[in-house]
Amino acid sequence: MKELITRSLSGVLYISLFLLCLYSQHALIALFFFYGLISLAEFNKLIQLKGITSYIIFVILYLVFAYWQLFLSTDDGFSEAIQILHVITIFVQLFLIRDLFTEKTLPRFITRRYINTTFYLSSAFIFIILIADFYKPYNPNILLGSFILIWVNDTFAYLIGKNFGKQKLFPTISPKKTVEGFLGGLFFVCISSYFIAKFTHTLDFNNWLILSIIISVFGTLGDLIESKYKRQANVKDSGVIMPGHGGLLDRLDSILFAAPFIYLFLRITHYVS
Repeated sequence: MKELITRSLSGVLYISLFLLCLYSQHALIALFFFYGLISLAEFNKLIQLKGITSYIIFVILYLVFAYWQLFLSTDDGFSEAIQILHVITIFVQLFLIRDLFTEKTLPRFITRRYINTTFYLSSAFIFIILIADFYKPYNPNILLGSFILIWVNDTFAYLIGKNFGKQKLFPTISPKKTVEGFLGGLFFVCISSYFIAKFTHTLDFNNWLILSIIISVFGTLGDLIESKYKRQANVKDSGVIMPGHGGLLDRLDSILFAAPFIYLFLRITHYVS
């Protein structure tokens, strides 16, 4: 009972901070800047990367891309820079997905570790901010809807997997995850997409339905990739900052991996509409 109360309180604090900062662009940028530093520290510990270089890269990338449009009077070069960052990020993520489906350990070469901290983790925080600022003027409801879908997916994947799960999804990486749990999470995010479309007044239902599938699939992959890193590091959680939950990266792994693909879908819908 005590563990449940602790878990609930830390979860409420995490969600409350997010909601309080959501509708202030500056507050949201500041929040995810600190979230990024904490998550990077946790990830560096998992992959045994020491030094401050990865933090310097994160700070430079984040501040440049997050504040570019806020303080500069011109957008010249911004779209091109984002496209380059986007392509590299998705390219790196595809390699991480490939590694997930092999028995090989995730690469720990120093160059690959810096590539992953930059384009697996640091750039993901940039795309979270870009999602919130995709439609002008600033309207973070798409980001809010994406987080809600992540929470729905995680909740129902856990509940259905725990009560009905038999077929293991990735037993060597995450023994508790089941195919039934994954399908249950996917089913309920698809249902939730209707209500998000109705109440956020952003994208139509068809687009939210596609986004819900993207979020469920890539969010689950992100969770599994982080689980593989934790298994290699022989730890249960990425950190201890959230009592009852583990580390901040444990809570953000799904949305971080899904964010570049969410942004890709938004760009596609923008160009074809």
